[in-house]
Amino acid sequence: MTTMDEKKGKARGLLSAFKGDAYVFGLDCLGSLGALAAGVGSRAAMILDGVGEPWGEPLRKSVTSSLEAAGVETVGEPIPGAGPNAPRDDVRRIADALADRKAEMVVAAGGGSTLDAAKAAAALRVLGDEHPDIDEYFGVGKVSEMLASAGRAMPPLVAVQSAASSGSHLTKYSNVTDPDTAQKKLIVDEAVVPRRALFDYAVTRSMPRDFTADGALDGIAHCLEVLYGLKGEALAKARPVALLGIDLVVGNVRPACEDGDDLAAREALGLGTDLGGYSIMIGGTNGAHLTSFSLVDVLSHGRACALMNPYYTVFFAPAIEPQLRDVGPIFADAGYTDAALDSLRGRDLGLAVAEAMLALSRDIGFPTTLNEVAGFTDEHIARALTVAKNPQLAMKLQNMPVPLSAETVDDYMGPILTAAKTGDFSVIRSM
Repeated sequence: MTTMDEKKGKARGLLSAFKGDAYVFGLDCLGSLGALAAGVGSRAAMILDGVGEPWGEPLRKSVTSSLEAAGVETVGEPIPGAGPNAPRDDVRRIADALADRKAEMVVAAGGGSTLDAAKAAAALRVLGDEHPDIDEYFGVGKVSEMLASAGRAMPPLVAVQSAASSGSHLTKYSNVTDPDTAQKKLIVDEAVVPRRALFDYAVTRSMPRDFTADGALDGIAHCLEVLYGLKGEALAKARPVALLGIDLVVGNVRPACEDGDDLAAREALGLGTDLGGYSIMIGGTNGAHLTSFSLVDVLSHGRACALMNPYYTVFFAPAIEPQLRDVGPIFADAGYTDAALDSLRGRDLGLAVAEAMLALSRDIGFPTTLNEVAGFTDEHIARALTVAKNPQLAMKLQNMPVPLSAETVDDYMGPILTAAKTGDFSVIRSM
């Protein structure tokens, strides 16, 4: 049986092969930031979580001192990071502040929302005179198209992750939310991939229990949805990455939540969620992530994905039996199911794996139905179905192992959302 140390070693090897010298990660590595950043520039504008807050001061001091020691000049005062889900007003504020700094590179340090906002703000800073409407940036490859047309380039972005969750420091994704409509939209573009990245897993000791659990389940969702949606050579490439990511998180989320100073568990979550970031650079997320974009006003992103994925698993089950045979034993080894998985097939196997996912959610105090969520109404279901038909999010429908179109959303996604409302898997229609 593979030991936890062996799993971690394998994860380090996969991440090193993925990002090479452009990524520094591990325990107590924040001091390496200056040398990493100096490789792409000498004058940096800083975007930081916790500016002006006592809890943010250690991060500011560590980032600033490491940059200065490497001869990197910090231009102006640090720019405060973004609120949860990267509100578009924060993106505009950060873009305006970057314009004032006139630095040659951007160093952004914080959780996934701040890093997502930094990516979008850097693009808006470069292109905003010709493209002031941020809606133009959403979708696949839109930023690259506008950069090419304008003959411009993104400034180098150095991303310093502080939370085991989104993988934003490694990926081409930037999620931005409109608070007025409570709707999240997505930039998917190679142009916003950070030039350099660093994640000191020891920094996550300051993450509260709920934030730890949210981030961990977001990492599982990245791995799981990519695994579900791929076929052929792409699935073969993603399989070892995604399964190891799920394994590391499922086996360590509870101890990390129970003891924030458990560095062994914190390291495992960091490695596991980073493998989630690697996974979504091989493939894409699908159903649960798409629905989560319409639940931002009542659920954190990780909880929304954790709640929805079991219901999508049942819908997808006939098309993903091999993947379920890989995923099920991970949950069984962690004690979340005693079902005879080897004897089940198709939808029945999907139901067993879905129940195991719900058992993990209950174990860490997550809701398992939408009716348990304060503030949830049927309007959220209506919004999710409407948004699923938006062409800017069509990639989520296309990434599904059972692809849907705008014309079939109501017939098949509608029952999935109804099942998630009540917990009644029987209403989910197989395609």
